[in-house]
Amino acid sequence: MARNPRNQIYPAYEDLPAARGGGPLVRLWRARAELLLLAAATLFVLALLGATRDGQWVPVVLLTSAVSVPAATRRGRSWVAAHFWCVFSRHRLHRVCMETTMHTRAGRIPLVLWITPTATGEKALIMVRAGISAEEFEAYAEEIAAACWARGVNVYRHRTRSQFLIVEIVRRDETPGATSPGLDRLYGRRSWVALRPDLEEPPDLRTEVVLPRAA
Repeated sequence: MARNPRNQIYPAYEDLPAARGGGPLVRLWRARAELLLLAAATLFVLALLGATRDGQWVPVVLLTSAVSVPAATRRGRSWVAAHFWCVFSRHRLHRVCMETTMHTRAGRIPLVLWITPTATGEKALIMVRAGISAEEFEAYAEEIAAACWARGVNVYRHRTRSQFLIVEIVRRDETPGATSPGLDRLYGRRSWVALRPDLEEPPDLRTEVVLPRAA
């Protein structure tokens, strides 16, 4: 039985040590999006400073257009917003694991291997540690949804590799005509099992993603 205090018989909070932050490599992996964004911003600023110092205005116009034009379009803003929520949800998933019992006695939390936007929110591919299962994520679905500021959470477990699971974060209704790649391409459509009988298997949508429009 999952270690959620709402559905377990014996208390376990007192016996489970607090989660640790992880080693340097784990910390770098968790902050990969922020580090890449910082590196890109640094290169952008250095390129602008170098171009203006040399009096070359064509590179300045090209660089500023490469940033301002996508930001001025609705599709570009939607892309930025969708990936912002991916980074936000990844950090909130880490925090839920630390604040609940979804970590090992050594303090290690599950790994969020990948997270991608979908037509209704985000999907995260997670590899659990020894002592944690997909059923435990299902038991903490309400806590995950609250932490991610979402409407709800659906959990899917791999049929043959139970250390892998998908956490689907649902933020909104699906926009008519919108599609998303999902994570099914990693193992195929029928490789994932819904932990609730009322849920269907994640669809195998391999077409180009169409992100919801930003207001």
